[in-house]
Amino acid sequence: MNEKQSLLDKRYMRMAMIWAENSYCKRRQVGALMVKDKRIISDGYNGTPSGFENICEDQEGNTKAYVLHAEANAITKVARSHNSSQGATIYVTACPCIDCAKLIIQAGIVRVVYGEPYHAEDGLNLLHRAGIDVSFCDKKLL
Repeated sequence: MNEKQSLLDKRYMRMAMIWAENSYCKRRQVGALMVKDKRIISDGYNGTPSGFENICEDQEGNTKAYVLHAEANAITKVARSHNSSQGATIYVTACPCIDCAKLIIQAGIVRVVYGEPYHAEDGLNLLHRAGIDVSFCDKKLL
């Protein structure tokens, strides 16, 4: 990767980290930005579906089953717009899970940059298997 791309990756990851602050989730706040042709075409953060209460955890502190991940929110948001995610890069502050990896593949996203590892690597493995370019941009170093 060239130096210019590395600088852009760090810049977009910092922006995704700021976007994550919009999440009402207490356990973990995750943000995502979708970029195509050096333009942000979508964004998302983890949280409840539109119209639901902004409470992501149950009484025991577990994430509610219907909470959407940041990547899913960004992908569905771009689907409702006049933009296409085909050929885009998604910057996400946490490593995609298996379900988000499937959405990323189906959305035609060609590159994933993530900022924090995840205990399960099945999402990463699926992205690699699909031929998607995956890069780690350690958000702790930003």
